[in-house]
Amino acid sequence: MKPYKEITEILKGKDSIIKKAIESVPDEIKPTPSIDIYLDLLNSIVSQQLSVKVARVIWKRFTDLFPNGYPKAEDVLSMGHQTLRSVGLSNSKASYIRNVAQFSLANDISFDFMNPKSDEEIIAYLTQIKGVGVWTVQMIMMFPMDRPDVFPVDDLGIQNQMKAWYGIDLEKKELKNKLIAIAENWKPYRTLACKYLWQSQCT
Repeated sequence: MKPYKEITEILKGKDSIIKKAIESVPDEIKPTPSIDIYLDLLNSIVSQQLSVKVARVIWKRFTDLFPNGYPKAEDVLSMGHQTLRSVGLSNSKASYIRNVAQFSLANDISFDFMNPKSDEEIIAYLTQIKGVGVWTVQMIMMFPMDRPDVFPVDDLGIQNQMKAWYGIDLEKKELKNKLIAIAENWKPYRTLACKYLWQSQCT
């Protein structure tokens, strides 16, 4: 993949509004790759519907339950449900974390196994896990896997930012169709466009 700096300049040339959004972000965005998809899936589940600050606190409490701070799948499954709940996890999140651990023992979710797959194949593979939806997999593809062309149209932050920047007053299906059409222009670099949109300041 091209360096982020080069992709940023390409995006600026493709869309004058995304150019303004990028230029509203004070710091250059850099990749944050990781090859531990199992751990990133757990982290993503813990973080669902929480602020970054709260998610960080609960994640730290969760990892502190385990030797060396690493939640091996076997250790997760041997831990009682209430112990998992005690660190601030909801009932459903505690179950979903166990589901990821169970899946990882029965199926390969290593980076080397996943990386050759297409985005669609990765989504189909990981959403077999109850509690792991399309959005969660898209976050895994955008951040730890650093896939270049992911567009999470159902993400509320992306919807709100695009509505603000592009002056859109639509909802539901009409909104999504409009956003998908706009984002077509960013291909094949929709991931970085979204990363800048999340951090942009529309005034």
